[in-house]
Amino acid sequence: MASKWYPKKGRVIFHVDMNSFYASVEAAFDPSLKGKPLAIAGNPEERRGIIVTSSYEARKYGVKTTMPLGEARRLCPDLMVMRPNFERYRTASKEMFKILADVTSLVQPVSIDEGYMDITECSDQGSPPEIAERIQQRIAEELDLPCSIGIAPNKFLAKMASDMKKPMGITILRKRDLEHTLWKLPIEDMHGVGSKTAEKLRKIGIETIGGLASHSVIELKGILGINGERLQNRANGLDDRPVDPEAVHDFKSIGTSTTLPHDTTDEDEIQTVLRRLSNKVVARMNGKKVLARNVQLMIRYHDRKTVTRSRQLQEFISKPDELFQHSIQLFDQHWNQDPVRLLGVTAGDLAEKSEVTQQLDLFNYEQYAGKEKLYKTIDTLTEKYGKNPFRTLTNPDETKVSTSFQKDFLDDYKK
Repeated sequence: MASKWYPKKGRVIFHVDMNSFYASVEAAFDPSLKGKPLAIAGNPEERRGIIVTSSYEARKYGVKTTMPLGEARRLCPDLMVMRPNFERYRTASKEMFKILADVTSLVQPVSIDEGYMDITECSDQGSPPEIAERIQQRIAEELDLPCSIGIAPNKFLAKMASDMKKPMGITILRKRDLEHTLWKLPIEDMHGVGSKTAEKLRKIGIETIGGLASHSVIELKGILGINGERLQNRANGLDDRPVDPEAVHDFKSIGTSTTLPHDTTDEDEIQTVLRRLSNKVVARMNGKKVLARNVQLMIRYHDRKTVTRSRQLQEFISKPDELFQHSIQLFDQHWNQDPVRLLGVTAGDLAEKSEVTQQLDLFNYEQYAGKEKLYKTIDTLTEKYGKNPFRTLTNPDETKVSTSFQKDFLDDYKK
């Protein structure tokens, strides 16, 4: 009977989306939080109190992601607020993806709390709804976490389906269902349409996903370029992207940022922050065994004006000092002397160490060769003792994942 669910041509795709993930993980860790209005916010004691996520109990009061903490507390006076614990979330994410991988090897993580599965070849395990129910039950029983699952013939429709019933929903979305379920939704509810794109589409009379599906493709391309045609195809249920387990390795950069406790023009304080950020980025580069040939610096000022500047390098870099030096040089060149609110450092143009051959010329050979002995000694001691004995961290947690937007750890569940 299960075979009737599996097409001879085409795919059966799941999108698994964890519900209110950070808040749910905290409630699983501390059951006394269950049923309470809970928000996870960055640094609640300082002005970095922006809501990262909230429980469904808090959402009933209007508490939303990115809302300032003060506003959230006005809406929900009994709101419980916790700092994010990204190591805890990363561990939960890893265990969740292990459960998905027990069903099929075709699992593609796309963020810490969501991923795609291709179960086209899993007919021996039951029908898609049965498989989805088992996944949902396992995640609930083993991890005490809720999730929603979308079932569809492609990734876009599966993503849209998983959003339709939360929490703990399972939704099937077929192409024949589009007119009655998808097309009536407002255009801003469509995955891939942000607020600016929605505004442009509304200006040409497109209010719903159905309106996008039937609009003139020429006009769409005129205001959105090739993305206009792509979005129209999605609205009509067309999406041929495969579930790619290796896509997680296609990251093009590794970066991190931090909001300062207070606006500052203190150059010593700024240098300390840039060094800490550089250490974090290089630690993650080492974990992925990559080198970088581009450095990008982000500066956000007290008035929230943000500038991003980058530098393409002649040689690959892999050391914290190298990344820090380029970052501080970019800062010195582009800082306008106004108080700084946020700093970010990103290493880009990445390449695997094994694929890179250092091009040494007459002028840098002696300097590089001299350092190479030191690097080898440090690597040997690190291998022996498990930690770089020469490296002193300003913050012992600085190598840990600190935001949900860092994707270079998403294949850890395979280890």
